[in-house]
Amino acid sequence: MAGQGFWEDREAAQLRVEELRGLKARIERYRLLERMAGDLQALVELGEETADPSLLADAGRELRSFQRKLDELDLITLLDGEYDGRNAILTLHAGAGGKDAQDWVEILGRMYSRWADGHDYRVAILDSQEGEEAGLKSLTLQIVGANVYGFLKAEKGVHRLVRISPFDASGRRHTSFASVDVVPEIEDDVEVDLNPDDLRVDTFRSGGAGGQHVNKTDSAVRITHLPTGLVVSCQNERSQHANRETALRILKSRLLELKRQQKEEELARLRGEQREIAWGSQIRSYVFQPYTLVKDHRTGEERGNLQAVLDGDVDGFIYAYLRGQVKQGLSR
Repeated sequence: MAGQGFWEDREAAQLRVEELRGLKARIERYRLLERMAGDLQALVELGEETADPSLLADAGRELRSFQRKLDELDLITLLDGEYDGRNAILTLHAGAGGKDAQDWVEILGRMYSRWADGHDYRVAILDSQEGEEAGLKSLTLQIVGANVYGFLKAEKGVHRLVRISPFDASGRRHTSFASVDVVPEIEDDVEVDLNPDDLRVDTFRSGGAGGQHVNKTDSAVRITHLPTGLVVSCQNERSQHANRETALRILKSRLLELKRQQKEEELARLRGEQREIAWGSQIRSYVFQPYTLVKDHRTGEERGNLQAVLDGDVDGFIYAYLRGQVKQGLSR
């Protein structure tokens, strides 16, 4: 970074800055554990010398805290997938459930944004489509930080909501669904074959907040990849050129993910899971009524504090899934 000309290519320089931030964060986690281990050892020794049971009780609490942070670091070191260290593009789509499903998309978007804030990740809204009366039909977020894709890949699938619908005047319980799709954001150094003849590019006016310039010009861009049918949109940037570049980057990320799935011979199964965002396909259920519970159907992980989960406390589910994937890999 101190070298001459480092900042001439600002986009490439920013990628290196993010890489440095991730490395520093990993080192700081290790150094924190070193300090905690030293403090814990000193506390145990003092408790033994003084025979003070309160000190040993404190040591027990510190040991549990140390173990949790050690488990977190252990998971990070096990994120050894080719793209686990990358940023993530997270897309939410409303499924069965009408207005409740669209409201559910907005709630999930807020949940993941708060999760990102809690980890000091940066979030940008790349695209959104408003619901007919409430919520969002779809939402695409860019989440930037170390290991974001490695963590959020655990969230890919259908999420089910059970609650008393605020849109039902009779106060009946409704079930609605939303899908979560996650792909790694790839850098320009990753080769993806992209034939310009395979692309259809449409421009349109950006919606929502953004000022007079955004609303009065066709700055938003939608790109369709004709061979696969993949469609990406971006209206976050103020210029059509910038939106086009961002949309192309997202498209490359999704094509790379598609290629990876084909290589692993899982594409048909994954498409089957996503064919219908409805009953029987959910990976996780969020229940408001008649009790409060969040349950991951893949791992059995449960949380009774539903509000905490919706406020971004989803690490327990992510870690349980990743641990399960590691165990499966070791057993093969």
